[in-house]
Amino acid sequence: MAEQTSAAVNDGEPESRQKEHRTNNDNKEKSSDPELFCCLLQPATADGDPEYIGIRRLLLHRKAEAGVLRRKDWRCNGKTYVAYRNYICKPRNWETLRASSLQTTPGNSGRWISSSSPLSRWSEVDSWSSGRDVLSANPVSNHRSSFGSNASDSDRPRRHGVEPAYSFVGMHCIFDQCRASVTVLKFGHMSSDLLAYGASDGTLTVCSVSDAPSVIKQLNGHSKDVTDFDFSSNNQYIASSSLDKTVRVWEIYKGICIRVIYGVSSQLCIRFHPVNNNFLSVGNANKEINVFNFSTGRVINKSVFDSEVTSMDHDHTGHLIFCGDAQGCIYSVNMNSHTGGLSRSHRYRSSSKHKSPVTTVQYRSFSLLARGPVLLTCTQDGNLSFFSVALEIKGYLTLRCSLKLTPRIHKIQASFCPLLSLEKGEFIVSGSEDSNVYFYDLTKPKHTCVNKLQGHRFPVMGIAWNHGENLLASSDFYGVVIVWKREKANQNKNT
Repeated sequence: MAEQTSAAVNDGEPESRQKEHRTNNDNKEKSSDPELFCCLLQPATADGDPEYIGIRRLLLHRKAEAGVLRRKDWRCNGKTYVAYRNYICKPRNWETLRASSLQTTPGNSGRWISSSSPLSRWSEVDSWSSGRDVLSANPVSNHRSSFGSNASDSDRPRRHGVEPAYSFVGMHCIFDQCRASVTVLKFGHMSSDLLAYGASDGTLTVCSVSDAPSVIKQLNGHSKDVTDFDFSSNNQYIASSSLDKTVRVWEIYKGICIRVIYGVSSQLCIRFHPVNNNFLSVGNANKEINVFNFSTGRVINKSVFDSEVTSMDHDHTGHLIFCGDAQGCIYSVNMNSHTGGLSRSHRYRSSSKHKSPVTTVQYRSFSLLARGPVLLTCTQDGNLSFFSVALEIKGYLTLRCSLKLTPRIHKIQASFCPLLSLEKGEFIVSGSEDSNVYFYDLTKPKHTCVNKLQGHRFPVMGIAWNHGENLLASSDFYGVVIVWKREKANQNKNT
């Protein structure tokens, strides 16, 4: 009865008065919204403007929920941004527009074959012979490449609705000054030209792959193999783990180690928290993941597992850690972004009788095949697995497809091909012990290999894409790093 009376009174009021009542009620609700205060009271970054950051957070909070989630994806995962953007922008008749490309000939092997169709299709080339015209990054001898050397985001085609597949025109540059096996390499966070790689002699090398490729800094301090490293979100710091039982934090452009964290066992994998960079998660040979305070170096929390934690990755929100162990098991671990607390939620155990260490765990928040978040894992015995991730069930993993490769002796890594995955399939790039870089389609029962790059002379250990996805870096057992250049969409239109 009281509600009816209130409604009758409101019906008798002028429209402006009713709007005023509604506005006041909305303001009362918003002023008591705890999420709003969380957005505004989050600490600003050291180099940011506090007022600007507060206004930006307020605007993001006021947007529709879908818009907020999409912007989080854009900020936290550059690969997701590209893949999701193209998925949204693709034409409605995308399937009918697909046209088969011309057959590869010896004269255009490794080149993208353009078609008169609005879309071009993946050209299944055998290889690109790489013994010619490259830009060496050796400080002793630099020379220009006939392929050009602009590594910026401008190399990425700006066509709406589709990006070309991964066809390569050759090498962009080579870094060959390292005298030991390059065990891990990565591009900087959201960066197209900052590259770093760690070696088995304990060195970390930071390079620029822009117009004049060069070594920026060489970071010396570890006494044994660098097992993993990660860039901070602003690319100002690198945190590295090593078999010498230490974690080191480096200030890149000063080239100095600002903190050493000593452990009791080999430190095998490391990640900055994607949202709160003050948290540093480290997996070790003592079957633990330790969460360190980046500022103090102290352990905040830890979680114990069944075997050595050999590889890990965060989801884009930082609420989940996915990690693999020395027995081939994959774990989903919940992480509190405020306290650093860890709690195991799910474990995926391989059905294989022979247990092998996990060398790669890589998360991506969208896949056209899975229509949602996905996880890629690779084990040392050559098993590639592709999982869909149920975030609403605390990171529950469902195996979608897998591929068995030749067993490896070395710790060889793999990676998603995010743009290529807009094609029908799920494409993966991986190193190999026969010195080639292979591209696989996990959805093909036959003819799984769709392309390969030839240029290394020794087993290829590491693989990394830059943020613009126009460059692919690969490293081998004898310390050579090759940066491959992806072909422009319009390069062959006049050929």
